[in-house]
Amino acid sequence: MFQTIITFIIVFSILVIIHEFGHFYFAKKAGILVREFAIGMGPKIFSHRKNGTTYTIRMLPIGGYVRMAGIGDEDTELKPGMPLNITLDEVQQVNQIDLSNKQHLHAVPIELLEADLEQALFIKGIIPGSSEPVTYAVKRDATIIEADGTEVQIAPIDVQYQSAPLLKRMMTNFAGPMNNFILGIAVFITIAFVQGGVTVNDNRLGEIQPDSPAETAGLRVDDKILAVNGEEIAEWTELVASIQANPGNEITLSVSTDGQEARDVLITPDTKTDEQGNDYGLIGVAPPMDRSLMAKISYGFKEFWVIATSIFGLVFSMFRTGFQADSFGGPVAIYAATEQVVDYGFLSVLSFLAYLSINLGVVNLLPIPALDGGKLLLNVVEGIRGKPLDPEKEGIITAVGMGLLLLLMVIVTWNDIQRFFFGQ
Repeated sequence: MFQTIITFIIVFSILVIIHEFGHFYFAKKAGILVREFAIGMGPKIFSHRKNGTTYTIRMLPIGGYVRMAGIGDEDTELKPGMPLNITLDEVQQVNQIDLSNKQHLHAVPIELLEADLEQALFIKGIIPGSSEPVTYAVKRDATIIEADGTEVQIAPIDVQYQSAPLLKRMMTNFAGPMNNFILGIAVFITIAFVQGGVTVNDNRLGEIQPDSPAETAGLRVDDKILAVNGEEIAEWTELVASIQANPGNEITLSVSTDGQEARDVLITPDTKTDEQGNDYGLIGVAPPMDRSLMAKISYGFKEFWVIATSIFGLVFSMFRTGFQADSFGGPVAIYAATEQVVDYGFLSVLSFLAYLSINLGVVNLLPIPALDGGKLLLNVVEGIRGKPLDPEKEGIITAVGMGLLLLLMVIVTWNDIQRFFFGQ
């Protein structure tokens, strides 16, 4: 139980952090101010500012996020009448605005009348005990201490998301899924190197286990199994199916060694029983492996393609069959799957991580508002129109998309709970 929880947290956090780092890196390259890079969710427990970005660690060790200037509700709204504590530099410019209501020795309390932190960069207000308003210039790199104590930099208009060139914004939006794809490919390649090669789906034999029926029958590595009980086979999966279907029953293998003429070999598979109580046969052979460098490297790309196309195929099939909640899995399903793969060892966890990473990247590219694919679609529309959508309309589209995503998450999570806890 504890091992499953820790593995789930690590896997889920790696997926989200790698995804968000893609957005972070290319936003920085595009000149977009990244106000915060958070590891975890919920209340802040640690923060450090560097080069305009506040790096935080938050209490709930699941996921993370990036706050880019000009996107969503990352800007703290200053409203007339609210009390502020401002800190001034030696030339009486504001270098810090404190909204946390904490008292500071050198801070100036002020009742806000008006503020512009995007273009004119000023704060106007009344100092307690005075009736005359005062106006202070705000430095471009001034910071705001938010209500929870997080200190972030203000965002002048020229460093906001919409001020970056269109292609750089598109790259910033695509970078999250791209990082997930890179992670998945890299992990699959790593698995291939750790395993020493890539399994090949043909009719040759790989490693022969000692004291197994295969060794007893005289089978050797690279022997070709041409037929089982007279039925021709050409793939490893066909050989496995034929052997598993005959537990304890003598079968005849047509075997060719070193390209010589085939000979018949009699062999009786051992009988094993799976978790459901079903018997199946084993003869103690492993699949053949391609140990070349090219095979190991290409394995990552081949697995990426298989997974990505299967997910897209599932999504497109919904247009014919309709939405089915069982086709999707939320955090509950991921946790349940984690519990299973942990039992199979480290390589299974790595494979699971790679699969989920590619899955996350593909899903995020779907053209749904609030997802990266939806943002890319708006970028394309902007490129065709020659100008961005009205911010109010874009906000409505994003809000609707977010609402639909939340509804989908609720439906999928409830379906997962019923499946895994109530067996429905």
